[in-house]
Amino acid sequence: MKKIKVLFVCMGNICRSPTAHGLLETLVERKGLADAIEVDSAGTHAYHLGKAPDQRSQHTAQNRGLDISQQRARKVHSDDFVQYDYVLAMDQENYHALCAICPEGMESKLQLLMDYAPYLKMREVPDPYSGGPQGFEKVFDMVEAAVEGLLEDICEQHFSQ
Repeated sequence: MKKIKVLFVCMGNICRSPTAHGLLETLVERKGLADAIEVDSAGTHAYHLGKAPDQRSQHTAQNRGLDISQQRARKVHSDDFVQYDYVLAMDQENYHALCAICPEGMESKLQLLMDYAPYLKMREVPDPYSGGPQGFEKVFDMVEAAVEGLLEDICEQHFSQ
């Protein structure tokens, strides 16, 4: 069976996308799907290459039983559209940046993460970087809801027989 590969993308790959990465990885492990689903994250900008997630993201995740400290920021590349089945942007700005590097014929792989939590009626995950701790809590809750919806969809699309 072909492994399903998911890539989460935000601007700097230190707040939103590492949170989504850690959440999906944890859910995948809990469901026993670690051999079937691979998860990664990247940023559209190279501001923080090689850096761990923002301390506030790590702290919020840690308080919820999630360790994202081993992740390291990287910049997204057009080759990622070849490697990954899902390329999920956190907001419209990053979605458009991804559109600009998306190889022809791969557009269907690109989506907004919040499309997987339509009941929240929010299309974008706000960037908490310039705000306080409440922003990181809100982002965690939003991302968690969308990641749960995403995993449900992946299971329905790829693993239901």
